[in-house]
Amino acid sequence: MIDIQITGLVKEFEVGKRILDGFSLQVESGERVGLLGKNGAGKTTVFRILTGQVREDEGTVSIAPGRRLGLISQIPVYPEGYTVLDVLDTAFQRLHDMERELGELAQQMGESQDSALMARYDKLTAAFEAGGGYDTDTRLNKVCNGLSISQDMRAQQFADLSGGEKTRINLARLILEDTDILLLDEPTNHLDLNATEWLESYLEHFKGTVVAISHDRWFLDKVVRRVVEIVDGKAELYSGSYTFYAEEKERRYQERLKQYEKEQAKIAQLEEAAENLRMWAFKGMDKTYKRAKSMEKRIERIRTTDKPTKEKKLTARFGEKEFYGDEAMVVTDLSKSFGNRTLFSGVNLEVAGGERIALLGDNGTGKSTFLKILMEEETPDTGSIYLGPTIRIGYLPQIIRFDRPDRNLVDTMLWAQNCSTQEARDRLAVFRFRGEDVFKQVSALSGGEQSRLRLCMLMDHRINLLVLDEPTNHLDLDSREWIEEAVSEYGGNLLFVSHDRYFIEKFATRVWMLEDGHITDFKGTYSEYRAYRERQEQLKNAKPVPEPEQPKKEEKPRRGGTKELEKQVRAAERAVEKAEIRLDELTQEAEENASDYLKLQDIYAERERTEDELYHLYAAWERLAAELEEAKGAQ
Repeated sequence: MIDIQITGLVKEFEVGKRILDGFSLQVESGERVGLLGKNGAGKTTVFRILTGQVREDEGTVSIAPGRRLGLISQIPVYPEGYTVLDVLDTAFQRLHDMERELGELAQQMGESQDSALMARYDKLTAAFEAGGGYDTDTRLNKVCNGLSISQDMRAQQFADLSGGEKTRINLARLILEDTDILLLDEPTNHLDLNATEWLESYLEHFKGTVVAISHDRWFLDKVVRRVVEIVDGKAELYSGSYTFYAEEKERRYQERLKQYEKEQAKIAQLEEAAENLRMWAFKGMDKTYKRAKSMEKRIERIRTTDKPTKEKKLTARFGEKEFYGDEAMVVTDLSKSFGNRTLFSGVNLEVAGGERIALLGDNGTGKSTFLKILMEEETPDTGSIYLGPTIRIGYLPQIIRFDRPDRNLVDTMLWAQNCSTQEARDRLAVFRFRGEDVFKQVSALSGGEQSRLRLCMLMDHRINLLVLDEPTNHLDLDSREWIEEAVSEYGGNLLFVSHDRYFIEKFATRVWMLEDGHITDFKGTYSEYRAYRERQEQLKNAKPVPEPEQPKKEEKPRRGGTKELEKQVRAAERAVEKAEIRLDELTQEAEENASDYLKLQDIYAERERTEDELYHLYAAWERLAAELEEAKGAQ
């Protein structure tokens, strides 16, 4: 069954500048589709057309009859005084209407024995039960817990929430509505890691259709099974996850480039032949002139192919200052509270040179506050953060602010950096601020563009501690890759806060998890940390293994009674050997899949399980071997 059918969609907001130019897409029921494209490519416009907020100029759009469609970014206006709980409760409006009608029918049946009333009551009761009318509280609590919507937040006025919080509440409302088609516009932007993983788990079991706009590559890999990229207003289709899309897009580019170069070589060959024919024509050979003209027309037909292009990679690098000393940072007995709420206390940490640390935790746990204390923008209640004498910090905050947002980009660079006008323009060009863009006011830039400008300004500083607070938020995929390229080339210390698991996995060699007012210090990658947490959870939930029964002291093994024990020892040895071989295989697989973070995550998890299993197998083998020795000695 086709849920969404879009054919030949055209939309322009400025005359002669088409955002969508013949965009076509078909989405089957139950599909998981990722809608990608540069900022401004028309992704959100497609969603707004699907929901009827914007009308298309040309083309047709149809939604399967009876299918309910919900858009995450579309936040309805609610009556004044509505709390978060009131907003969430609107998801059950259909059930509330059924319940009210059931009450009215029950009252009417008490006054009349009309069979039609009883039939309607039975039918409505079945629909109410099938729709989950008796477990709305359970569903609401489950979704709220998954998306970190606390009891205190539920009591707050919806109008008082931030834009990000409203988006999160709206996501919860749409999930509770059990919508048939979910349109997700950057759903993970305002979610912490736990809430994002909960959403991924929910979507995995969701029976409806999902179309998602997202720059979260990990989320895309976990959720979508087909990618649609908007390029020049049209749809380019990729039948696979984000990882498949990235590889296939590069393959298609190389294929087009190879075809283009082949055509250029053919054109050069034909042009040389045409030139020879024209020379012969000058010598009186009239027939060759016609052949030359025919060949030139053929050249023009071939020349219609444009050279394939892709974004240039970032060429700038952070200026690095050499680090001297044993300790880059020492955190001693650090604590911070706001009112009665303690963010963290008793934090003690040491950082050596060259370490790359991800500071993780749920929203509101105090990650950004920790960075602000480091940057001396906040004062701790107790304790201190000591930086080595040769440490120089470069800081990219989550919310970018400029002292004079009314200045244009060139003047901003000249005011802040020691450079000439031409040097300022050259540096801005590296970060894709070119032409008239450099004369825009800073205040006119998007959030992503302001992050790019601040990053451009950082490149001039000689630093050895780079501090990033949510560096990839609100950036498109190209901009995320630019930042990653810059960070990859940087060799100093790195401390960053991020919910971008792709970024975390790529750079973190150490994880600081801030939760329950304390920081857990884990030395390893993000995948290794996840495997460690999973193992801890398994051990916590595992049932205690009963001790093996010991033979009574008075019982002596009978002569010739060791055969069964020998069989058990050999079986235990084979099991140990099998587990050891599998452990070696997993180590090899981890090396072979070092760049595939999803596969690596599964490999680490299996390796942890195999290590646990091997530990128990060793214990069983040692016990059986000891029993065998004792039995042999008693013979």
